[in-house]
Formats: sequence, structure tokens, C-alpha cells
Amino acid sequence: MATPKPGFDEISPAQLMRLIGLPDAPVVIDVCLPEDVALDPVRIPTAVSATHGDLEALLNLSADRHCVVVCQKGKKLSHGAAALLRAHGRTVDVLAGGMTAWRAAGLPAIPIDRLPNRPLWVTRHRPKIDRLACPWLIRRFVDPSAKVLYVPPAEVDAVSEKFGAIAFDTPTAAFTHRDEKCTFDAIIDHFDLHTPALDCLAKVIRAADTGAARMVPEAAGLLAFSVGLSRQFKDDQTLLEAALPFYDALYRWARDGQGETHDWAEEVAR
Repeated sequence: MATPKPGFDEISPAQLMRLIGLPDAPVVIDVCLPEDVALDPVRIPTAVSATHGDLEALLNLSADRHCVVVCQKGKKLSHGAAALLRAHGRTVDVLAGGMTAWRAAGLPAIPIDRLPNRPLWVTRHRPKIDRLACPWLIRRFVDPSAKVLYVPPAEVDAVSEKFGAIAFDTPTAAFTHRDEKCTFDAIIDHFDLHTPALDCLAKVIRAADTGAARMVPEAAGLLAFSVGLSRQFKDDQTLLEAALPFYDALYRWARDGQGETHDWAEEVAR
């Protein structure tokens, strides 16, 4: 099936995928009917669900950000909901071809039964690599509203239980190291987020986080940056916020810039 060409006020699946994962990505609002979801129970990364005619919910989700509305085929439900939002001053596009076109393009789709039912995560304090990379991955590709609690290692399980937080990167957590893979790999696997860029990024993070930085050239730089960052900030939340733009840049390198090199002599000779 050919991917539909986007029309006026529409965005193609490929164009939307280029925006997902970026810090200024649009809000993706899924208005698919329950019966359509039952036939293909998946969701576009970061998408939030809403009923097509629930104006209050649509306005709350869209806030003051650009948003993209998605239905099964990109027709009446998404165009109607988008028009409703535009009538209230929102900037909105419709996903051309809807979920049908997204699936035909082979783009990542998260199984709904794997989506977290709460926005709270918990891990060991004093993060360096995996415990910064994973929150970046979760916020950019799973749940932009996610919050991470950093606590002493001995308290992770108890905090997870008492506060309903999802534990990660501890020996007893569901999301943790397995064999040669790290927690970043585990989250990608669980949410079916495999793309060439994220798989490349995972390779760098894995090497830096597991003592194999010499095996992947970029991993040595990531390790050096991570150690320096951990020395710079005592507060873990401040450390996380400082690290997010770095992982944004590393993702753009993995997606768009792997082949680029720099040579001062060549630059000044031009």
C-alpha cells in the first residue's frame, strides 16, 4: 500500500516520525475508535488517547503546543477533531492516512498493553549513563510527562511499591541489564522502539555503560561527558535536566550525522 501524499493541514508518517524524539515534538493525539484499536492495539510513540468529540480533553492535551491528530484512516475523526481545535486557536495537523498509513510505513508502534499506566519511575541515585539515557528515552519516545525519582539503591524497591513507581536499572527491576545489554536496550525492546538511530544510540550507550568504551569510538566521549557532568551537579534532578540536551544532540548525530567528520586544515583551506 502506497503512503498517501499529505494534503493541506496534513503531515505524512515519515514527517511525523522525524519530529518524534525531538525536544519540541508535537503532541500526538490519538482519536481512534475503540473498535479500531481492538483490531490493531498499538499507539504511535508518545501519543495520548482522547475521544474525538471531547473538546475539554482535546484542549487540555493540546495546550499551547503544535499537535497532530491521528485516527485509523486519517479521515473524518481526525479532520473533525483538528478543525475543532483550530476553531479554538490551536495549531494542528492531521496524520495523512492515519494509523493505517503509519503501519504500512513500518514505523515504530508501541503495543498498548505495554504502555506504563503511571508516569512515575524510580532508580538509584547519582546517575551517570544508563540512568540518564533511560529517562531521556522514556520522555522523548514513551511518555513526555514521565518523572524520575532518584533514591538510595537500598530503597528503590520499597519506593517503587509505596509510590507506585516503575523501577529501572537495579538487579530486581523489570527494566535492567540482561547479558551484554543494558537498561536502555531493555526499554527499547519492551516498547518496540527499534529504529536505526535508536539502535545506533543504544550501541554507544551500552559500550559506555558496561566498560566497553574502547569498542565503540563515540562511547569514550559519552563516558567522559557523563563523568564530568556527575561531578558538576550534586542534585540529581538538575543533573538530569542538564543531560537531556546532550542526549538530544547525540540522537541527532545518530539519526542524521554519523558520516560527518571535521578536519581543521580542510575547513580553513576552503
